[in-house]
This record gives sequence, C-alpha cells and structure tokens, in this order.
Amino acid sequence: MSRDAARARSDSGRTSLYDEITTKIIAELEAGRVPWVQPWGTAAAKAPLAMPKNASTGRLYSGINVLILWGSVIEHGFPVQGWLTFRQALSLGGNVRKGEHGTTVVYADRFIPDDEKKRAQETGEEAQAIPFLKRFTVFNLAQCEGLPENLVVAAPPPEPGLIEPKVEALIKASGIEFRIGGNRAFYMPEQDCVQVPPPQAYFEPINWHRTALHELGHASGAPHRLNRDLSGSFGSKKYAFEELVAEMNAAFCCASLGIVPTVRHADYIGSWLEVLREDNRAIVRAASQASKIADFLLGFLSDDDAQVSIANERDAA
Repeated sequence: MSRDAARARSDSGRTSLYDEITTKIIAELEAGRVPWVQPWGTAAAKAPLAMPKNASTGRLYSGINVLILWGSVIEHGFPVQGWLTFRQALSLGGNVRKGEHGTTVVYADRFIPDDEKKRAQETGEEAQAIPFLKRFTVFNLAQCEGLPENLVVAAPPPEPGLIEPKVEALIKASGIEFRIGGNRAFYMPEQDCVQVPPPQAYFEPINWHRTALHELGHASGAPHRLNRDLSGSFGSKKYAFEELVAEMNAAFCCASLGIVPTVRHADYIGSWLEVLREDNRAIVRAASQASKIADFLLGFLSDDDAQVSIANERDAA
C-alpha cells in the first residue's frame, strides 16, 4: 500500500471513529447527562465505583475508554468493572456467553509504511509515521461464563474513613502550593498556586475534596509539570477545553479514590458542546489529557496511602 493510500485510509477510519464517539458524547450532554459522572450508588448502578480494568492483564483503562466503559456498565446494568476480549476469556478457561454483544473501545498508535521507510533511507530524512485508530471489542465479566471465581467477585468498597486522608496526603505530596481561604476556588498560573475555600464553606464536606482535585488538575498544566496551554481567557474555547480536561481528571481521581464524582461546573456544558461540535477529536484529546493528569496526581500517593494508579495507555492521538 502506498504512503498516500495508507494515510487516506487511516484518516478515514480515524475520522469516522472520532465522529461516532463525539456524536454519542454530544447526545449525552444534550440530554443533561455528563458521561464522566455516573449515578454510582443508586439503583441504576449495580457495579461498584471504580475505574474499569482489563481483568486478564490488570491494566486500568484510560482516556476516552473510561467514558465508554462506564457508560456501558450503567446502560446494561453490569455488576462489575472488569472487561475481557473474546480471546482473553478463552485463555482464562471461560468464554463469552452466546448472543452477548460487546462494547467497542479504541486504541491509537502509529506505523511507518514500507515505501516511507525506503524513502527515508534514500533521502536520509526521518521516516514519517502515520497515526491510526483501531477499534476492538471487549466484554464485561458478567457477559462471560466459566471464568475463575476470583475474577467475577466485585471488590469491596473502600472504608469511608480512608478517603479524606488520601486526598490530603496527595495535596501535601504534590508539592503544589495549596492555600485554604476566600470564597472562590481557582488556580493562579502566575503564582503557581491553588486556592480553595475552607471545607466549612461546602454544603457537603466531600465536595471540598472534589474541588481540590479539580484545581490541582489545572495546576498540573504548569510548564514544569505537564506543560499544557493555560492561556485561554474566560469564555474562550481554550478555557472551555481546559475546564473539560480538569473536570474529567477530577472524576477519574475521585473514582480511583472511592469518592463518587460529581459535576463541578454544570454551567460550562454549553461551552463544552460548542467545542465538541466544532472539533470531533476534542473529547478524545480531553479524556486522554485527563488520564495523564490523574496518573500524575495519583502518582504522588505512596503504596501505603493508596494502591491506585491510572495506567498510561495510548487511547488517543
């Protein structure tokens, strides 16, 4: 296959897959549902609050795949957050039950066509890799049978008393200047400082922790940390995109720490919809960045603080 043909096919596949994902996310937001905030702890959610993971490898899914799999768990009423491919189920001694329909997740990577390798050798230039987006199907453990019993037993929820200390430990270990006071929560890039009102200012004290994780998400974008573009002014598309990233990061961190995620900035839904309608790749990029932030922040917790981390997967290009 020629380089141009490969690129054309890759672009076509990527575009259609991005369109599928973005259309579904837009529909959810328009219906008033936020894909990264699910009704955990209600009759609609039979599965425990947790990050979805591959039950064979133990790796946690990240990026847009978290939203896809959480949505599937709620839609189908699955009781667990574990997933397997068809072949993985067989390799573990079980199988997917006849008639079950899987959930499509995505994987992004790059490859170098043979003619491009040849061109690079002849010219001495660097070979240009072509990005591609691949879809594959996974099945919830509840859709399988014959699997080892330890795989299908849901993990017990974390002890409530251990949640708040983990967040406080994360804040201290991050080294990010964190001030408590005032009546607004925000991150100041110029001073590289996060400020959050005292816990007493929140109707539910746990919201203080959710807010802190959101603002720490913004702080992760500083040049000496993850180096994101934080130059967007209030009301701009850049600002809306960064808020989208911080919101999903807070949801991923909360789920990893046993805290039910909530929508911290529902008033931004309109601006998020504008961003998604204009760019069909925005939600995938935002979810990927959110996973990187959550992995960065959770990485400050020692094994004694929490046995949690979001695996780095190349969910999006």
